[in-house]
Amino acid sequence: MTLHKLPGQLFGLFLGLVWLLIAGIPFYFMVITGFKGRFELFSGGSVFSFPENPSFENYNDVLTGGTFFQYLGNSVLIVSVSVILILVLSSMASYVFARIPFRFSNVLFGLIIAGLVIPLHVTLIPVYLLTREIGLYDSLWALLGPYVAFNLPLSIFILTEFMRQIPVELEEAARIDGSGPMRTFAQVILPLSTPGLATLAIYNAVILWNEFVFAFVLILSPEYRPLPLAIWEYQGEYSMNIPAIMAVLSLSTLPLIMIYIIGQERVVKGIMAGALK
Repeated sequence: MTLHKLPGQLFGLFLGLVWLLIAGIPFYFMVITGFKGRFELFSGGSVFSFPENPSFENYNDVLTGGTFFQYLGNSVLIVSVSVILILVLSSMASYVFARIPFRFSNVLFGLIIAGLVIPLHVTLIPVYLLTREIGLYDSLWALLGPYVAFNLPLSIFILTEFMRQIPVELEEAARIDGSGPMRTFAQVILPLSTPGLATLAIYNAVILWNEFVFAFVLILSPEYRPLPLAIWEYQGEYSMNIPAIMAVLSLSTLPLIMIYIIGQERVVKGIMAGALK
């Protein structure tokens, strides 16, 4: 460590610690509150204080209540299908924009990217009416269209720029060997785009796993609710069981933490690969 770089590194460390506090304090509050009794949170002490008598009762009630794993299964199903469709559609569209020139390609690409600036809440009423018209309202598949559509623009943008950096010589070599466009896409472009695809898969999975608005608007029956709506099981008309809700939220984050721990290396590689290219 050279002396002239020390102030910048210390400042970077300071910013990192500040961000750790900003991100970590809410998570700490969520986890410890799940170990408190229902009325201990309002007993007069600090809401950030450690539980006087830590108990697994809230977590046990959530896990044995009979609905948590049903909601978990719903979330796993709809998020998995949505992410697969996002990756398939965005990779095919990105290959066309990156490698196949056609008239008005820049205009079409610009229109797709313009979807990034559309406010999500503006579309709630049209999506609700369309979902009722096609008969998907109050079913898990009602979420599939919004989940895929609103995450395609960013995915196409990232993958298109990623694929543009792949050397054209590799495709020319495949073409000389008799490979057509589809085979080149499947056997050359997709394997080389794995870091970008993995990054997008994890990013979209995190976004969709925590999605609440469309699930709240488009699903009414409890048997079709995804995990973010599990908090409604622990609130009544005039009160809510906040420690139980915090326990639900804590358990809901575990799959995301596990996915990120497993896939963080690929995420970093995908980001670095895009930056280097």
